[in-house]
Formats: sequence, structure tokens, C-alpha cells
Amino acid sequence: MGIKVEYIGGQTPLDEIEISGLKIKTISTVGELNEHEQNNIEDAVQWALNRKISIENLLTKKWIFNLHYRMFSKVWDWAGEKRTTNKNIGVDKNSIEPVLIHMLDDVKFWIANKTFDPIEIAIRFKHKLVSIHCFPNGNGRHARLCADILIKQLTDQDGFSWGSRVNLYQESDLRSAYIHALKMADGGDYRSLIEFARS
Repeated sequence: MGIKVEYIGGQTPLDEIEISGLKIKTISTVGELNEHEQNNIEDAVQWALNRKISIENLLTKKWIFNLHYRMFSKVWDWAGEKRTTNKNIGVDKNSIEPVLIHMLDDVKFWIANKTFDPIEIAIRFKHKLVSIHCFPNGNGRHARLCADILIKQLTDQDGFSWGSRVNLYQESDLRSAYIHALKMADGGDYRSLIEFARS
């Protein structure tokens, strides 16, 4: 394959085996890759946000993995499959499923007990999901869509604006603000991430 992927701060590098899973062999630039991924993601967004799903079904491993498949299956062979390598972020590859199930149980508890307001629940869900890093790539975009779906189910609002939905996959001041907000959330302070999600 002729594509050479260059990574910016906060992105998860793919290994050679993962890169070889690219379905569209004519892709030769990162720009082309981003365009194909974005088209696939837009189809998944329409599918996900235009259907009613119960909280019980949404907060399952099956739904989490199926959504990633729908977001990336036209581009990557490994879409919707658990990563098999360790990355610069995330839990150990062998801990993904038990940590994910534990996190989903936590979110169900927060909802049932109104531990946080719905917006904070959705943002904490997104942050915990991306910190597990279930997949070889696309975890940030996947987790943001999961948060959008959850907030829609909890409040009937149409999801978050995420910095007016700029491309957070490219270097920019907004991406830097997003990465900073994620680091603050890593330390337990979710205010910046909530503010960014609503900006």
C-alpha cells in the first residue's frame, strides 16, 4: 500500500498490520483517507441518530462495537474489532472487554441514581470510552458519537457541538483546546471537556 500516515499530537499510530487492513487500495494520501472515513462516518451518524434505542441496549459491548463497525467498515477490515496491540493510550489489549463492561455498568448506575446531570454523564462516558481505546483507530470520533447518542436518549437534544463540529482530526487551535480538555478530564476535572462539547 502506498499510503504513509503522519500523526499529530494525541493521535494513535497504527501498526503495519493495521494499515494493511485498508480496504480502498487506491488511497495514497492522508487527505483521501480522511475523506473516505468521513463519508463512512456520516452514514453511520444518520443511521445512529435517526433510530430510537433504549439506554439498556446502547450501554452494551455489542452496540459499542457495532457502531464502530458502521463508522469505519467501508474503509478498514478491522472496523468493529477489538484492537490486538497495545497503544500509546488505553488499557492493556487483554483488559479491554472487562474494563469496558465495568465502565458501562458505572454509566448505568450514574443514570439510575442521577449521580451527575445528563450532560456530565454523557461526557464522562465519552472520556472513559476513549481512555479504554477499544479499537486500533477512530476511538475519539467513535466516543464523541456515542456521547451524542447517549445525550439524545437522556434529554432528546441533538447531541453536542464539539467546537462547532470542526475537524478535530487535523491540527488546529480547537484541537489543542480539545486535547487540553481531555487532559483535564484525565485528572478528574470535566469542566473544560463539558464546555468544549457544548461550544
